[in-house]
Order: sequence, then structure tokens, then C-alpha cells
Amino acid sequence: MGDRYEERASRVDGAKVWTLTVPRGAVHPVLPDGCMDLLWIGGRLLVAGPDTRTEPASASDGGSCAGIRFAPGTAPALLGVPAHEMRDRRVALAGLWPDDQVRELTERVAEAEDPAGALEEIALARAAAVAPPDPAMRFVAGQLDRGRSVADTAHAVGLGARQLHRRSLAAFGYGPKTLARVLRLQRALALVRAGTPYAEAALAAGCADQAHLAREMRELAGTTLTEYFAP
Repeated sequence: MGDRYEERASRVDGAKVWTLTVPRGAVHPVLPDGCMDLLWIGGRLLVAGPDTRTEPASASDGGSCAGIRFAPGTAPALLGVPAHEMRDRRVALAGLWPDDQVRELTERVAEAEDPAGALEEIALARAAAVAPPDPAMRFVAGQLDRGRSVADTAHAVGLGARQLHRRSLAAFGYGPKTLARVLRLQRALALVRAGTPYAEAALAAGCADQAHLAREMRELAGTTLTEYFAP
């Protein structure tokens, strides 16, 4: 039996709630996507920062995990930590929030029939208690995800290059050029999953050609399209 991954739209704006079951000995690669996640793994609450490289699934020893994946630019306000401090890291929530609060939340998720739903409730409660995410950075993420250039996006949001870079580090974990590459790769992969040939997917996603997409796949995902989509 292979990996089983399921996701659904969350009541948290722009987020996805997901579950993953991985057979023992299997590897489920997690590619950069510009997002941060609140995770439930092995009876612990963890935060996954924005990745710049492919990570193995947190359940790679076999078993199930659950999470809520926040839209790019939204998690720092909810979690109370700048995204760049979490880049390429998996950190216990107890390292970010008070111990007594995390103990109570851990017990709540452990007792829940649906851990993913319990994570969503935690995120909803947190969203109601803190200031909303930076709307300018959400606009930036949306524009870059539509394939707009970094220069045009900076002009549209009214920020200089240095300002945009600094605020992008806090919101996304890396600069806007890296975020644009990550989002473009994800667009291409979504098209391939839907049956679009590699060359067409590359052009539709905003790459110059299939060779450009292949380079991005190697540099950001550490693999090839053929290997990634192998049955």
C-alpha cells in the first residue's frame, strides 16, 4: 500500500487541512511551496517553516500525521514568529508558545477523533486573537502566484526593492524572487498532475521552456520530473 494523502479547504482563510499516512520504509517528499504548517506528529505539535529544498515526510518512519498548511505570508502573524527564523526548520510549538498553553493544546489534539480538525480549531482561535496577516504581503503572494514579475509586483504594492525584500523575509521566509520561483514550480507541477505534458506545463506556468522547468525542478526539488512522478 502506498502513501495516502488527503486535504480540504480550511475555514482559516487560504489554508488547507491535510492528513498523510506513510507505510513504514516509504519516503514521501515534501517540496517547497512557500507555506508554513502546524503539524501533529507522534503526539507532538510542531511548526514546519518555509522550505528552500525538498524535505522527507515527517511520517517517513511509518504512520500518520496531520497538519494545517497556511497560505504564503499568513503564518507569521498566527504563530508569532518571522518566517525567516523558521526557514528549512521543524520546531516544537513549545519553543514558540508558553509551555502550559502547548500542553493543553497537545492534550486536546491527542483526545480528538479528528486531529486535523483539532488543529484547524487551534488556528481559528489563534486567528481571532491576534492581528491579521500583513495585507500587502498577501497581495504580493497573490501577484507572484499569478506569474507577475517581482518588479511589477513591487510597483503595484508601492514598495521599493529593499523594502519588499525585507518584508518578504518576515512574511515568506525568503525574498520575492525565491518565492516567485517556488510558486511557479508548484503551478507547473499542478498542471502535470492534471495531465498536461511537461513542455506545455512549463510554458503555462511561466518557464521559458521545458529545460528551464527541469533546471528549477533539480535546484528546488532535488529531483527530476520523471522521478517525482514515477508510480
